[in-house]
Amino acid sequence: MSALRPARRGDAHERLDASGHHHPTLSRSLGQVAAVNRWLGGWRSVLRHLPELLPREGPARILDVATGSGDGPLAVADWARRQGRDVDITATDNHPEILEVARRRTAGEPAITVEAANALELPYADGAFDAALLTLTLHHFEPDEAVQVLREMARVARGGILVSDLDRTWANYGGALLLSWTLWAGNPLTRHDGPLSVLRAYTAEQILELARRAGLGHPRVHRHLFQRLVLLAEGGI
Repeated sequence: MSALRPARRGDAHERLDASGHHHPTLSRSLGQVAAVNRWLGGWRSVLRHLPELLPREGPARILDVATGSGDGPLAVADWARRQGRDVDITATDNHPEILEVARRRTAGEPAITVEAANALELPYADGAFDAALLTLTLHHFEPDEAVQVLREMARVARGGILVSDLDRTWANYGGALLLSWTLWAGNPLTRHDGPLSVLRAYTAEQILELARRAGLGHPRVHRHLFQRLVLLAEGGI
């Protein structure tokens, strides 16, 4: 284990990825993940870079891969409305129970369509979207699968891709542990998965290497407050 960073735990798996969850527990856990994105800068960092991938004028099509509760598409739809932008957001996930939560939470937003899709083999044509997003999910995949996900995102997004995830640092791990002992203590999913998410996360250098392996054009990683990394890369491969 490095003194600078905890070792990556590629051998451990997050409980959220399993099936057969108690629905209220799953819903609360996804809500806690959404709160992390809302209060710790996750969506602020995404929305700061998203305009770089979209056409300057006119409508935009956006794909959100592994959408979770759908909090990301809701944040993007709200941003677009405030900017006077017309967006069509397709929110996807491969977990039937999670899709149910996303459909319920986004039901009142006409800009969002929720669909089942496997991130490793997206069921969309080349260049079908202007941008593809992946938030707090890259660390769920081991390197070979992560490369495939990035390649698929770039294939379907002509304007480019945006991946936001945690940085694997001791500070991030300590913060997740503190939350697991306090705010997340009552939820077995978040209590287990929160700290493990940090230990499964990639560093900026590792994310860039994954992007190079995927053949992405002009990959670059931006660092943001609260130990958040954002990968931007060209689409259309």
